Amino acid sequence: MALSGIGIIGCGAMGSALLRGIAVSRGAPVADILVYDLNKKRAESAAGPVGAGVAADTEEMLQRCRYIFLAVKPQDAAAVVEPWGKTFQPCDHLLISLAAGVTIKFYERLLPGGSKIIRLMPNTPCLIREGAVALSAGSAVSAEDLAGVRLLLGGLGLTMVVPENLMDAVTALSGSGPAYLYLFAEALIDGGVNAGLDRETASALALQTILGAARMLKECDRSPAELRHDVTSPAGTTAAALAVLEKRSFRGSLIDAVAAAAERAGELNRE
Repeated sequence: MALSGIGIIGCGAMGSALLRGIAVSRGAPVADILVYDLNKKRAESAAGPVGAGVAADTEEMLQRCRYIFLAVKPQDAAAVVEPWGKTFQPCDHLLISLAAGVTIKFYERLLPGGSKIIRLMPNTPCLIREGAVALSAGSAVSAEDLAGVRLLLGGLGLTMVVPENLMDAVTALSGSGPAYLYLFAEALIDGGVNAGLDRETASALALQTILGAARMLKECDRSPAELRHDVTSPAGTTAAALAVLEKRSFRGSLIDAVAAAAERAGELNRE
């Protein structure tokens, strides 16, 4: 009988978010999901709310699950996967790795020939099901396999397929991107306080402004530049503010920041 279960190894923040997202996509509770973590209490705590089972070990997971999600730290990936050399079946199993920087070729060297590997780059908003998840597929993965995994991940937010050689760029943009927005939010709030608002009022206005602007970007069929022009009256307040940002190289600094993050991601991949 073909395997159909879903296994999640690692019940930290991202593994738990993945579990909740899959449960939402499939209509929780779901009894065919198994989780495993070295910390059994953590596994039980993650599994309970969605009705998932807890595997005794990863070998039990391989016996019961087709989709194996690996949500462990990159330095732990080899220790988990290496013992599967004889039990991982290319025709029955599909490994989906969330371990940052660990390449598809790395897993292919540890597993039998023809093994199906998908690499993911999620970001932290997956924790509230508003994430961005990039997927890269190994050569043995079929279009049907990839579509099935995207369906499972639908509860986490947006999913996009990219070539693996662009994963460093994805890491720099959407993986690290929330931190850039958080820093921007901090500065915007501080600007409001500096202009005379109390911090609570400045925070509420800044966060709603960011949320509203993001929704307009997503829902309006217009470019960021067009929406910016709508707000910018000639010789007005917004024009004065934007002139300062351009003078201080706001745009260039952000572009350089993404480039630096992508370069560092490549360095970490090679280490």
